Amino acid sequence: MKKISRTVWILSFVSLFTDVASEMLYPIMPIYLTSIGFSVVLIGLLEGIAEATTGLSKGYFGQLSDRSHKRTPFIQIGYAFSAISKPMMAMFVFPLWVFFARAIDRLGKGIRTGARDAMLSDESTPATKGQVFGFHRALDTLGAAIGPSMALLYLYFYPGNYRMLFLIAFIPGLLALGTSLFLKDKKRPAEKPVVKPVTFFSFFTYWKQSPSGYKKAVIGLLFFSLFNSSDVFLLLKVKESVNDDALVIGVYIFYNLIYALFAYPLGVIADKVGLKTILLTGFTLFALMYAGMSVTNELYLFFGLFVLYGMYAAATEGVAKAWISNMVSSRDTATAIGTFAGFQSVCMMLSSSLAGIIWYRFGSSVALLVPALASMIVIIYFLLIGRIKTHETVPIPVPDPKSGI
Repeated sequence: MKKISRTVWILSFVSLFTDVASEMLYPIMPIYLTSIGFSVVLIGLLEGIAEATTGLSKGYFGQLSDRSHKRTPFIQIGYAFSAISKPMMAMFVFPLWVFFARAIDRLGKGIRTGARDAMLSDESTPATKGQVFGFHRALDTLGAAIGPSMALLYLYFYPGNYRMLFLIAFIPGLLALGTSLFLKDKKRPAEKPVVKPVTFFSFFTYWKQSPSGYKKAVIGLLFFSLFNSSDVFLLLKVKESVNDDALVIGVYIFYNLIYALFAYPLGVIADKVGLKTILLTGFTLFALMYAGMSVTNELYLFFGLFVLYGMYAAATEGVAKAWISNMVSSRDTATAIGTFAGFQSVCMMLSSSLAGIIWYRFGSSVALLVPALASMIVIIYFLLIGRIKTHETVPIPVPDPKSGI
């Protein structure tokens, strides 16, 4: 564990506390929303807009972090936004207010993610990227298991009292914000200030000048995102089959425990066998899981399928960011990850909205089978394009000292 620095530990615990707060609410969100009158189409629209808010803001704030050469302020402000959004959800049940509160939460994630992932990248080397990102995902996801467990315990004693949970979730949110105050930016070599202003859609400019390997990887990942809808639909499938709120939350806790258990080991393995290899293994597990979910209604099979889903998440989420960060200069890490996230969230907005419509028109089986087929196309794409060069494998021109540059 010597390769895990103090900064990585702090970031990991900040994410753990935040996920305790967020994931305490996530599995009960579709149940709560349906209880206040949201239809499955409206839930899909809400999740799509939430993802778009996250992604588009990631692109902007990621580039702003790179231009300002600062990470910590973006991380702290982002976690503050997510913390204050929790009690907002409990105040009113009007759809417009719910959309606003959810957007504030996702905006917080957008502000912090690029800077946080860039800080994680700075704390690692190309040979340890998978391990560092995997360790962070492991603690992050441990929080995602603790949160729903607390929600399940609370609902055992106070069944149906969902609104109070939003107030309780404010406490771990504050703990996350307090822990983030221990972060410090690394001292960087003096660099010329960048005069060009950062606009909300300036990450489009980065896409034009980004390395070709980065573009190839992102195109494949974006196609996958276009069919990877919100996990809310998986929980709705379980709810539809077993009609038991406690079991829905229990399945989600189980998934996060599997994810947390495999995130670090798979990150270590990815550093040894290749990030792309583990990523494609994850996509294969995703296809198997969604195909299985589309044809079963048995509780014991749900648990087996969520083992695959936890392993998929452990093999892709942190690994994909580690892979992308290896393709670009360290000066552009937050911008590169933010740009990917910006396009990704537009795709996920379309995906969640489309999934809601397909579910409504054709049923849950078709809505879940489509992502399984799409992931197989992505696997074929990455196999066809072959090896993608990382930034470190590309010769970097060194200025001649005599030239005065």
